[in-house]
Amino acid sequence: MAMTMTQKILAAHAGLDKVEAGQLILVDLDRVLGNDITSPVAIREFEKIGATAVYDKDKVTMVMDHFAPNKDIKAAEQCKMCRNFCNEYEVTHFYDVGRMGIEHALLPEKGLVVSGDVVIGADSHTCTYGALGAFSTGVGSTDMACGMATGKAWFKVPSAIRFNLKGKLNPFVSGKDVILHIIGMIGVDGALYRSMEFAGEGVAALSIYDRLTISNMAIEAGAKNGIFPVDEQTLAYVKEHSDRAPVVYEADPDAVYDETYDIDLSEIKSTVAFPHLPENTKTIDEVGEVKIDQVVIGSCTNGQYKDIAEAAEILKGKKIADHVRAIIIPATQDVYLKAVENGLVKIFVEAGCVVSTPTCGPCLGGHMGILAAGERAVATTNRNFVGRMGHVTSEVYLASPAVAAASAIAGKIADPAKV
Repeated sequence: MAMTMTQKILAAHAGLDKVEAGQLILVDLDRVLGNDITSPVAIREFEKIGATAVYDKDKVTMVMDHFAPNKDIKAAEQCKMCRNFCNEYEVTHFYDVGRMGIEHALLPEKGLVVSGDVVIGADSHTCTYGALGAFSTGVGSTDMACGMATGKAWFKVPSAIRFNLKGKLNPFVSGKDVILHIIGMIGVDGALYRSMEFAGEGVAALSIYDRLTISNMAIEAGAKNGIFPVDEQTLAYVKEHSDRAPVVYEADPDAVYDETYDIDLSEIKSTVAFPHLPENTKTIDEVGEVKIDQVVIGSCTNGQYKDIAEAAEILKGKKIADHVRAIIIPATQDVYLKAVENGLVKIFVEAGCVVSTPTCGPCLGGHMGILAAGERAVATTNRNFVGRMGHVTSEVYLASPAVAAASAIAGKIADPAKV
């Protein structure tokens, strides 16, 4: 029976020759991930089921990133609970302040995920690692607890949608614009519990960082996961970051897809998602006059060095608008250090921005840039729900780093090609 790429990975990890959409299977896990919000719940469930050890101390990972550095006493207690758990069970990959980064940027950078892996994480954007040809998906904290104890998880095998890419992106257009375009096209439930599988000659024109962004936001279309084929770029990235050997799976030529979409990358324009859903998209020439109060460049979606560098290139030698606050959040310590060494932080400070330590920050209404009533922000984050970044009457406009940087200068949503 023909299988998609996702189905092949799941079948292999379930010890089966084949699987089909809708089948319930128990799979072996290569990694279990949690953060400072979700891990404490998982730890309590872990204790309730009477577990006495984690299944593999090298395959459990906790990253303190959502409210870290701690914003208040409750946040500090959450991190302390995670710290104590990882000490007790000798968890190898515990990342605290000074070592941590935003989890979904940190794990690929540390080589903790490679092609062919199955990864669960108690965070919805765990689907990021599909960029490397892994099956990765978000789960609840109870599933995380069971995963830590047994190294296994139950799945219903998803059916798939194929996105056939061709062409190349134009200047100032990136993976963020691609995924916003797709979500605008199919809607926030357009891929509900299905795999978004990307293919075609256009894949080669996308950097690994574009692919990470696209896979990261697959969940915003309701997908179980997003996944890219493994090519030379993937293998080079994995080799640079990990000493583990990747396992390459390919979809069968006659694999069945619920739908197939053909997308010409050269036709995609800079795209902005208006409040209050990622599907509420407009191209940059359709946005009109939208004055803003704040810009946030960072997050697990767009905090990589490539993202920061794109913003710096636009901001270099310029000043942000007087009424705008611009917050730059490198995704990891390595990204931060590289930005310092290459002069990007100097560019940001001279432009009037502030640069934060790696953290999820205001993306989820955490800290480092919460919005007041009626304020508007352009953000490179992944969600713009009501009250997502602060007051319920505030507004978040999702965009690429290029659009965000241009908007900081203009004081309104702006085309990076025209600033």
